[in-house]
This record gives sequence, structure tokens and C-alpha cells, in this order.
Amino acid sequence: MRIRSIAAASGLLLGASAFILPAASAQAADHPHSPVTVAHRGASAYAPENTLAAVDAAAKLKIDWVENDVQRTKDGKLIVIHDTTLNRTTNVEEVFPGRAPWKVSDFTLKEIQRLDAGSWFNPKFTGERVPTLKQYMDRVSRNHQKLLLEFKAPELYPNIERETLNELRHQGWLNRQHVKHRLIIQSFNADSVKTTHELRPDVKTGFLGTPAVADLPKFAKFADQINPHFGSVDPEYVAAVKAVRGAHGKPLEVYTWTVDDAAVAVKVAKAGVTGIITNKPDVIRDAVSHKGKPGKPGKPGKNTSAQQVGAAA
Repeated sequence: MRIRSIAAASGLLLGASAFILPAASAQAADHPHSPVTVAHRGASAYAPENTLAAVDAAAKLKIDWVENDVQRTKDGKLIVIHDTTLNRTTNVEEVFPGRAPWKVSDFTLKEIQRLDAGSWFNPKFTGERVPTLKQYMDRVSRNHQKLLLEFKAPELYPNIERETLNELRHQGWLNRQHVKHRLIIQSFNADSVKTTHELRPDVKTGFLGTPAVADLPKFAKFADQINPHFGSVDPEYVAAVKAVRGAHGKPLEVYTWTVDDAAVAVKVAKAGVTGIITNKPDVIRDAVSHKGKPGKPGKPGKNTSAQQVGAAA
């Protein structure tokens, strides 16, 4: 079994123990299954990432789970966008040419709402906007979808965990039904995951990264999932993760990212992952469900290379 380097932030104070499942039990649970397919930033191979169009594209493909990224504007409004700067996925350089480096936190919501967040991807999405978290949640609710929400660079936005949970509560997403079946919150920042768990212990949480096997019990004190990049996934590591009980007393789950290749999806599915986060949810769903014929929702946008769509969660 390989020992992985810890990806958590330095200085994090963690608990000392967790319940360990016998290895035999973990292996017995690894029967053939179809991992959950999660549309990364919406169906972002087919519509501009983190927009309402991407959420709708996932819905048209009959994908239940969508993933998004939450940040905060200069005037304290929660919005859905991946990068901590606006220039890759909007026309901010044209609208506000003198305000480099165009950090999200340097712009008000009103200013950000002036930006075109679609034409960079494909001209047919011209006029698509950066949604507020409320607008995004309204659309996810309307589509009867489920949400894997990521705190993006939460160290830049003190108290964003509490503010986001308050917005989710206002939107009805912290009732028993949503918390139990429709919501997961994750982050690369272990402190943020821990804070979320402390604020709402009932909410399912995930840590994005590949902690060392020896450190898994510490993460299990406040996380229900360990979500590594697919390049660090193998059967031994997945089995080690699943052998540890998480914050809610169940075996830790593994959602891996970002898998767009059918063969890779089959490989990580065989390794036992619980979920697969992907820009091409139709392709991955069909690959792991043995349908063999990926869906054809339309041509991807012109900027759907790994660099443009993004390899990080």
C-alpha cells in the first residue's frame, strides 16, 4: 500500500483517532457498481462552466449531480465561479481594461453582472452571466438536481462557510431531505471542511486531495469523503480510504476528479471509487454503466481543452 503525501493546509489541528473497518469488510463491500456521475461545473464540456446553461445542459443529459464553486464579491455577495480572477471565463478585460489582475474580490456584484461569461466558450452562449449562488440554487432546484458545492480558495473569504450555509438554509437546502440526499460540501482547504462540519455536523463533507493513509483517521473526524485526482487513484488507496469510518460513522467515500476519458472512468470504477467528477457526464455515465454508447448532446465549445475546461476541481 503506497503512502501518500498529505495535501492539507499546514497547522491544522486534527483529532487523533477514528473507527477502522476490517480490511476484509471493505473488500467485501467492493462489489461491481456504477459510481455516481457528477457534472463538473455543470456539463462544462458542452456549455460554459459554472453557468446556468451548464446546469441545464447536465439536466438535459439526465445527470442528477452537478458541482460548482463558490466565491465572494467585493460587496459581500456569493457568486458561482471557479477562478479567483475573472479574465479566463468572462470579457472583464474589455469591460474593465484598467483593473488587472481582475480578482473576483475586487469587483462588486453589479460590476460582475455586466460581464459576458459565455462567448469565450462559444458565440451561441453570448450574454450568459456569472450567477449568484441564489440564482444557481434556484436553477438546481428547478431541475430537481443534487449539488456538490466547493468552497474555492476559502482562505481569501473569511467566514464564507457560515454565509454560504445561511444562503443554503434560506433556499431550503438544509432541511432533512436535502442534507440527507442532495447536498455535499467539499474543499481543498481542510480548515474550511472542518469549519463546515463544526457549523453543520449533519451536512456531508469531502476533502479534495490525497492524504497519507496514516492520516485518514484524522480527516475522518470532519469529512465523509476523500476526493483525490484520478491520477492518484488505485485499488489499494481506495480500499484504505473505505476502511475508515467518516464523520457520520459510515465508510469514507471516494469521489475522483476530473475524468473525461471512458477508459479511465472504467479503470477508476474498477478500483472502487464511489463517484466520478467529469466535464463529460454523459460519456462517463455510459462508460461505467456499461451502455457503451456515449450520448451526443451537441458539439463541445471551441475552448474545451483540458487547459480551458480546467483540470482542477
